[in-house]
Amino acid sequence: MSANIVIGQAPQGQSIEIDIKELLATRLLVQGNSGSGKSHLLRRLLEESAGIVQQVVIDPEGDFVSLAEEFGHVVIDGSAYGEAEVARLGARIRQHRASVVLALDELEIDQQMKCAAQFLNALFDAPREQWYPALVVVDEAQMFAPAAAGEVSEEARRVSLAAMTNLMCRGRKRGLAGVIATQRLAKLAKNVAAEASNFLMGRTFLDIDMIRAADLLGMERRQAESIRDLARGQFLGLGPAIARRPVAVNIGAVRTGAKSVTPGLAPLPTATTEELRELLHENLHVEPERPEFPRPAPRTEDAETLARRIAANEMLEPSPAQARERERERERAEPGAEESRAAMIEIMNAMALEDDCTFQSSTTLFQDFTIRCRMKGISVRGLDATMFRRGFAAALAGIKDPDDPRWEDLVNLSKHVPDDALAPFYVIARAAIDGKPCPDDMDLARIYGTSSPRRVQRLLDYLEKDGLIVVRTDFSGKRSVALPDLGVTTAPVEA
Repeated sequence: MSANIVIGQAPQGQSIEIDIKELLATRLLVQGNSGSGKSHLLRRLLEESAGIVQQVVIDPEGDFVSLAEEFGHVVIDGSAYGEAEVARLGARIRQHRASVVLALDELEIDQQMKCAAQFLNALFDAPREQWYPALVVVDEAQMFAPAAAGEVSEEARRVSLAAMTNLMCRGRKRGLAGVIATQRLAKLAKNVAAEASNFLMGRTFLDIDMIRAADLLGMERRQAESIRDLARGQFLGLGPAIARRPVAVNIGAVRTGAKSVTPGLAPLPTATTEELRELLHENLHVEPERPEFPRPAPRTEDAETLARRIAANEMLEPSPAQARERERERERAEPGAEESRAAMIEIMNAMALEDDCTFQSSTTLFQDFTIRCRMKGISVRGLDATMFRRGFAAALAGIKDPDDPRWEDLVNLSKHVPDDALAPFYVIARAAIDGKPCPDDMDLARIYGTSSPRRVQRLLDYLEKDGLIVVRTDFSGKRSVALPDLGVTTAPVEA
């Protein structure tokens, strides 16, 4: 089997190849502004090497899911699984050498970073006998390995950057070859970018990015201006897997397509001004009909079903994770389980009353919780970090027992809320159910674990865009928050 693939053609017409064997040992960095053809390049690389090497794609925009139809990649919807499930799937992928696309487009950036980190760590931590060669393609790598702190939480940035650093710095010995694409080198962490030995540089306009790209390509700085003149889909390549001297390459055609397309011009409406006015104002006072929750379509398969599909329906012995889960189920059925649960809830409620508890990381809180449980002789083997975070969020909102029938509809609706946004959502919902005013931004910020009211505004915007709440501020400046799925609204209060 040949390990060389044709990535495109030089301006003179000769084919430019990439040596996949060499790429596995030396990694690849792709840079180019939005619209320069990065995703097209990655798609060409994946399509041409699909029959040669296992492929794992971290896809923040869901652009590569079409590989499943043509090449048999398994698509994993990151929003459909919890942390433990994502880790188990990652372990199964290495075990069975499945080519997969981890689609993260249904998640917010914080959750994308945490999910990708959990997934990459599972690939990285596979036992030595499963260190098979695999291309790990990360699109928009500056999101997962940012050079500086941004709007995301420090915890998400830390775990994501650590996972990306492991992939690029230590992944080679474990068979993992990182292929990362970024819009700007200046936004990508230097210790991640520095580990790549192969480069494909596309069009970019900022001086700092042109100079860094020229330095990586071994070009003189006065030649950096040529990077600005590259056409869409044209790249400058260099590296042991591509060429020993910089070469220009026009990326070849692809067989699959992205779900997102570049918007083009469309004819303007032909309706008259009066017709448009009527359309805009028709039934303006009527709230649009909303589907009954659960709004998202139920996932068609759970993590274990997907794992079995990844394993090609082989009859497998239970994994250690499965064995532990079965043990937990047996423990829940044993006498005393209800008493243990009540004691756990009591501990969570006590922790929620402590000052500044929301400003601690979820990991620290979970460790504190497990220590308190052990001191009382309570086993926590049936409770993972995700279950704790959701239970603790309810405690912060004053919901003493989430299993109380009074909260059944709220708990069902909360399944569509990300873990880090759950506590403020519960607080708002609790106020609406009790007919009380919505807590002000500072109170919500404290529950959210931040001192920035602007982050609270972004949180409310996110919950409203997701259809979970409706924020209304009248002309007198009074704000109320409604939960249409529950049919409740907070009392109006000065915003």
